[in-house]
Parts: sequence; structure tokens; C-alpha cells
Amino acid sequence: MNDSTTAPAALDPQLVTRLRGISTATITTILFKKGLRNCWLRGAMPLASGQGRQVGRAFTMRFVPAREDLSSPAAWSSPRSTRIAVEEMPAGSVVVVDAMGVTDAGILGDILCARMRYRGVAALVTDGVVRDIAGVQSTGLPVWARGVAAPAAVNSLTFVGWQDPIACGGVAVFPGDIMVADGDGVVLIPDAYLPEVLAYGDGQEALEAWILQEVKAGAPLTGMYPPSQENLDRYERARDSHKS
Repeated sequence: MNDSTTAPAALDPQLVTRLRGISTATITTILFKKGLRNCWLRGAMPLASGQGRQVGRAFTMRFVPAREDLSSPAAWSSPRSTRIAVEEMPAGSVVVVDAMGVTDAGILGDILCARMRYRGVAALVTDGVVRDIAGVQSTGLPVWARGVAAPAAVNSLTFVGWQDPIACGGVAVFPGDIMVADGDGVVLIPDAYLPEVLAYGDGQEALEAWILQEVKAGAPLTGMYPPSQENLDRYERARDSHKS
């Protein structure tokens, strides 16, 4: 477990607002053009509609396969428990949990999710599943996961720590990495690439909205997606006209 005092500073609220305006689909395209292909977390999908786009720095948690001498109800009261980890979560963070893709035991339930929500956690993301789904959804905590399962985590998993590098959905996630989650799943943005995402993201979203409008009006894809210089010029004129 890393010393929480060394964790990266929370994202500036203005950055959060800007990133909430950029879809994960657009972000993955930008990162792909920069050579990053493995940044989308496999299996972590929204458990409910209307969760919006959530943004924050990663607070990591890690499970390993269950070991009978460690995976028991007594583990819930140990110094290395999920309960203690929840109390370390900073407001605005996106909790990212490595559950090794296990789908037959819920890593967290309604009570812990309620506490996370109270502490201001932005979202829970995992390549595993949660339990007590009705209660979890009643907390209002946005969740991205593979689904739900009734058994508790100790049936199949052992919790080993928090704020260490993890693997979640086949992606290496370090504490403090920037996470964006929406209807298409969850994507990781390394800090070094944040300026690129911000520089191209806003413009790409606006351009693709215009392209979609043109396609719906009957425009053929050739020369439109991707846009030719002629169509880019048309887009610029339409944008300038709208501004004026």
C-alpha cells in the first residue's frame, strides 16, 4: 500500500468539466493516434443507465485468488480490509478494483458503496462484479462492472491492498491515473497525455457532431468520414457562422 500522502493531487474542477465533455470513444481515438492502444478496461460497463460521464483520479484496490486461511469473515475486520481502504478514498476519486475478472463473487456491496458515496467518490470501476445490486443502486454511486453476484468476495477472492499498481480489465492502472467512464466503458489517460486529449478532444467532439448531422441529412461517407479538406473547410465556415 502506497503512502496516501504521495498520491497525485485531485484533478482541477475545470479539467473535470472539460473531460466530461469528451467521450471515451474520442479519447481512445486520440490515444490510439499517439500510439496507446491498451487503455480501455475490458468488461467494466455501466450497471445502470443515466450514470453520466464520470471523471477522476484512480484509487486502486486489488484482490487475488481466495486462500481459505485468509478469506473468511474475520478478514472484514483486519487492518488490510476493504473497510479500511474505503476510509482512505479521497473525494472525487474513481475507485478501480482488480478482481481478476472473477464473476461469481461480489467485491463490494451496498453498505460500502454507501460509505463511498458519502465520502464523495465519483465512481466504482471493476473487472469483477458487485452484490446487493438494489442497495448499491439506491446509494447513487455510479458503477462500472461485469455484472452482479450474490456471494461475498471472500467466497472466491482475497483482498490484499490498495493504492498499488493493478491490472484491471487487461490494463495497467497506477494510483492517480486519470479515469473517464461513460456508456462505452472506462478509459485510462496517462498524465503525460492529458494535454493531447484536451487539445484535440473538444474540437473532435464538435467536428464529429457536425459530421453526424451531415450523414443523417444524406451525405455519403466518402470524403465525409474522415472529412476531406473541402468538407473541413465547410465545417469551419459553419462553425464560424454559428459563432457570429
